[in-house]
Formats: sequence, C-alpha cells, structure tokens
Amino acid sequence: MPKFLITASYTADGSRGLLQEGGTGRKRALEQALQSMNGKLEAMYYAFGDTDVVLIADVPDNVSGLALSLAANASGTVNVHSTPLITVEEMDAACKKSVAYRGAGAAAV
Repeated sequence: MPKFLITASYTADGSRGLLQEGGTGRKRALEQALQSMNGKLEAMYYAFGDTDVVLIADVPDNVSGLALSLAANASGTVNVHSTPLITVEEMDAACKKSVAYRGAGAAAV
C-alpha cells in the first residue's frame, strides 16, 4: 500500500476548529477519513512554524492519496502537501531500469 508523508498548515478557520476539537478530535477525524478509503494513519505529530501537522499515512493507491489531499484542501481549513514515499526496494528497482533520455541541449548519441 503506498505510503505518504502529509504536511499541513491550518488556516485561521482551521486553527479555530482545532482549538474547539483538540488534537485528539482531529486525529480521530483523520483516521475516519483514511478508513473510509481503506487507508490507515501510521503516525501523526503536531509542530509549529510553517507546518502545523505531519502525518504518515497508508492509502490504497495514488488516486486515493490525491482524493484525500483535494478534499482537505477544498475544506478551506488547511493547506495540505502530500509526498509519496518510495521504499528502498522500489528505489532499487528504479535504479535497474534503463531509460533512453537525452538531457536538454545534449548531443544525441
């Protein structure tokens, strides 16, 4: 199951909602959202600075990860950034693939 690193920053409305629900309430809502798409929350942390919350989540596929990001961003209460996480084994497989690529401006071989 694809794993995503999700970072988010609350808007003013989102911060007000967080103050009402608390961190546990938001965690429960995120777990329910992920469960609704057969995903799972692996880890959740709050932070301060540019990023307010950091998640690691398993989702069934990239389309589901995108749907979650779209739904959260459309709420207007949070700005979400999703990063697909690549396993070591996937990186090894990518390193073994041959790609016919020519860099911009490079001479054709």
